[in-house]
Amino acid sequence: MKKIFSVILTVVLILVYPYTVSAESKVPEVSAKACVLIEEKTGKILFEKNSSEKLPMASTTKIMTTLLCLESGGLDDQFVVDGEAIKVEGSSMGLTEGDVVTKRALCYGMMLPSGNDAANATAVKLGGSIENFADMMNERAEKIGMTRTCFVTPSGLEGEGHGSSAYDMALLAREALRNPDFAEICSQKKAKVEFGNPPYERWLTNSNKLLDMYQGVKGVKTGFTDEAGRCLVSACEREGISLICVTLNDKNDWQDHINMYDYGYSVLQPLELSTDEIFAVPVAGGTANTIPVRAEEQILIGDDGKTANRISSSIILPPFVYSDIKTGDKIGEIKYYYDGRYIDSISLNAMKNTEYKETEKKTDKNFFEKIKKFLFNN
Repeated sequence: MKKIFSVILTVVLILVYPYTVSAESKVPEVSAKACVLIEEKTGKILFEKNSSEKLPMASTTKIMTTLLCLESGGLDDQFVVDGEAIKVEGSSMGLTEGDVVTKRALCYGMMLPSGNDAANATAVKLGGSIENFADMMNERAEKIGMTRTCFVTPSGLEGEGHGSSAYDMALLAREALRNPDFAEICSQKKAKVEFGNPPYERWLTNSNKLLDMYQGVKGVKTGFTDEAGRCLVSACEREGISLICVTLNDKNDWQDHINMYDYGYSVLQPLELSTDEIFAVPVAGGTANTIPVRAEEQILIGDDGKTANRISSSIILPPFVYSDIKTGDKIGEIKYYYDGRYIDSISLNAMKNTEYKETEKKTDKNFFEKIKKFLFNN
C-alpha cells in the first residue's frame, strides 16, 4: 500500500426513491433585484436572477463578522467593550460604555437584533480598528471564493465600495453554517445573554420572521438600509435536504424566499452518498495482518436529476495502523466533491478489534555460555 493511500472511488449513489419533477413545479417570480437559491452541500445553483451582480447587502454583512468572531476563540472570556466603537446609529443590542461582554454575547447581539454596536465592538476587539477588521473580512472572503465582494464595514452600514453578490452571500452562508456555534445562534428565535456593568441577563429577539413562517427554516440573517433595501439570507432543511436562499433589494423578501423554497423542494429528491465497499488496512504488531474498515454513515444531498454524474470522491486511509484498535474507531474517511468543490466527508471505521501479538522472550544462550566458560575455566 502506498504511503498515502488515496484513490478516486466511483460513488455509490442510492436514490431514496426515483427522481421525478412535479408537473406543478414552476419557476418562481421574484421581486428582488438579485437573488439565488442553492443546494447547501454542493453549492449548486437551482434558481438565480442577477446573482453575480454586486450590490449593497446591509446587515447580512454581519454573517461574516459573526463567523470571524466565532473562529477567533475565547468566546466566553469577558472584556470591556470599546466605548467609541459602540457609538453607532441604527439597530442595537443595547451596549453602553463600560459594558462587560463576551464574544459569544456579541454574536447573539449581531445575529438576532442585528446590533451595529455589537458588530463594531467585535471589529475593534478582533482587528484593533474597523479598517483592520475589514481587511480580515476580505481575506476570509477570498478564501471562501467570494469574487464579487468587498467589505468596508463590519455592520453593513454604507461604506464606499461595500457590497456583494447574491451568490457570494450564499457561499458565505454555506461556509458559516458549517460552524456549529453559528448554526445554533442564527436559528434561535430568542436568546438569553449576559452583559452590562456589572453583567446581567437579558433577552434578545431575532428579527428573522421567516423562522416562524416556513417549516424547516434554520436561519440566517436579515438586513435593511435605504441604499440596499430589504436583504435576506436564509437556510432551510427538509428531509435531510438543505437549501440556502439570498435576496438583495427585495420589497417582498419573506414571500419570495417561501416561493423559492417551494420551487427548490419540488425539483429535488434525496440522494445518498456512501459505499458498501470494505477496505483492508495493514496492522503493525497485531494478531491479524489487516483490519477491515467501512463507512457506517452517508451524506444526504438534493438531486435535480443532473447531480450524480458530477460527484467524485477520494478515499483517505493510512498506510498501516498499530494494534489495539477497537470496533468503531475512525481509521480514515471518504471525501466527496461536486465539480471539484468539497461537499462533506464520512468516516471509515474499524469493523472489529485488533490485539497485540505476543512475542517470545529470547535468551541469548551464547552470552551465558561465555560467562560460564570464563568463571570455571580460569
